[in-house]
Amino acid sequence: MELRQLHAFLAVAEELHFGRAAERLHLAQSPLSQTIRALERELGARLFERTTRSVRLTAAGEALLTPARIIDAQVDAARRVTRAAGAGETGRVSVGFGGASGYAVLSALTRELAESSPGIELDLRPQMYSGEVVESLARGTLDMGIVGLPVPAGLATRVVRRESLVLAVPDGHALATRAEIVPADLAGERFVAYPSDHGSVVRDATTALCADAGFAPVVAHEAPDPYSLLAMVGAGLGVAVVVQSTVRITLDGVVYVPLMSDAPTLPIALAWDGAHPSPAVRTVVRLLDAVVDG
Repeated sequence: MELRQLHAFLAVAEELHFGRAAERLHLAQSPLSQTIRALERELGARLFERTTRSVRLTAAGEALLTPARIIDAQVDAARRVTRAAGAGETGRVSVGFGGASGYAVLSALTRELAESSPGIELDLRPQMYSGEVVESLARGTLDMGIVGLPVPAGLATRVVRRESLVLAVPDGHALATRAEIVPADLAGERFVAYPSDHGSVVRDATTALCADAGFAPVVAHEAPDPYSLLAMVGAGLGVAVVVQSTVRITLDGVVYVPLMSDAPTLPIALAWDGAHPSPAVRTVVRLLDAVVDG
């Protein structure tokens, strides 16, 4: 049984007139009649009683009518879903992120998608550092991700934040009351940092700041996420260089102190496969302009 045969059957069943059904299908009446006869031969039953004055469904035709309509509706739904997916109107986009930088933009992006493209779902995967995101994008196991710049060739990026650096210190620490801190002030301090083997741009920035000041940071503890890191700082286990977005997280026992005004900023970007983005990814990229300034 072919779809064109079902469409022909439904047209005749609903019109109960071969001429009107042929016009509806943009066919001549003779090919329509041949299609119906071929369907009847295949099913081994007559579907219509025909006279010179009328056309009516047989018992077999009545039995076929409901399943034929269901099949037609399912085929139409499949067409619409396929077209919507091809146009980037539906789909799931996996997004990896770590640290505090991605939270604000991904929250805004999720709201924008819900309003503008509700058929697209963001599959958020937290606690993925920049290096892990880059590796996952290269393997094709991730669609998009928050990264620090630069990234390897082949990845497309859109800057979503430019982060300044601040210092998180325990309440009561000698540096807690400073208006501003220069990296040299941190010589001899114990640091809490993100793991070194995950490609954290904040960890790299910490090392670079200290190296420019002539010393290597002593990392006493490592933490997998901003909340754990700040909890360690609040417990007095060390100080931590964090991005400005982290200041939104308030924890008892933690004070934020600005670093020197000429400290480098970190460009934070959303990255994706620049050569083969899916239609859904292209839609997400287009909607980024609605939630990112500049």
